[in-house]
Amino acid sequence: MRIDLHTHSRASDGTDTPAELVRAAAGAGLDVVAITDHDTATGWAEAEETAREVGIELVRGMEVSTRHQGAGVHLLAYLPDPTHAGLEQALAKILAGRNSRVPAMLERLRTHGIAIQAQDVRRVSPGTAATGRPHVADALVELGVVSDRTEAFRQWLNPGRPAYVDRYAAGLLDVMAVVAEAGGVSVIAHPWGRRGPDQPDEAEIAALAQAGLAGLEVDHQDHGPDDRDRLRAIARNLGLVVTGSSDYHGTGKRDHDLGVNTTAPEEYARLLDLAAAAAERSGRATPQVLRP
Repeated sequence: MRIDLHTHSRASDGTDTPAELVRAAAGAGLDVVAITDHDTATGWAEAEETAREVGIELVRGMEVSTRHQGAGVHLLAYLPDPTHAGLEQALAKILAGRNSRVPAMLERLRTHGIAIQAQDVRRVSPGTAATGRPHVADALVELGVVSDRTEAFRQWLNPGRPAYVDRYAAGLLDVMAVVAEAGGVSVIAHPWGRRGPDQPDEAEIAALAQAGLAGLEVDHQDHGPDDRDRLRAIARNLGLVVTGSSDYHGTGKRDHDLGVNTTAPEEYARLLDLAAAAAERSGRATPQVLRP
């Protein structure tokens, strides 16, 4: 089985619609794909309909923007009940933070002589739950200011660059708790891809495991071979599930093709067992894996 547990559609910052994403996953020879848009479940229904048509196994999830010990952490939440009030409230606050930073970014770009308006961002982000930096980047590409998203982030939108604006992110432990209450399981996405190797270190990850963390996304394009080996050893020491995925964004991210990294079937089975146990503890009607 070829299993990719981290992908994005146009519901957040990917460039494919949810239907196009699922069709592309089937076309890439995947047996299982997870849709994990940022801070939203709005793409699930369309993805489910298409998964039934093309006969691919679909896992519904989301990637939640959190902060822990002063650093940003992306948390993959698999199979939570999206109608859980606490989860809905947390996501709404995060999405509001995404939306609210865009006007400030545009104003900073204009002070540097770039004629960019809100309608430019809206034009390149149809169907998204909230606009954010990737959509500003796409508008800059369309306006001819930069050649691609990577250049937009490097030159203008990354922390420390002229148009960067910070935003709200929920506390990691709080989000892990609400995901568990909603019957889902949590995996840290690309754990060493944002802060660098050994951040978080094994002691910090062990504390998160004690708080209910289910797994680590080890096989990711942001991790080199040595980092993968060390993260795999940490996961083994702590009994955490090891996942692998593409972090696919369509044309919005280079070298993240569907299936470029995959999750081992036995690790996927462990993750689903943990999700089933979480759903039972929560007493909620959680989404099930859609099987062909």
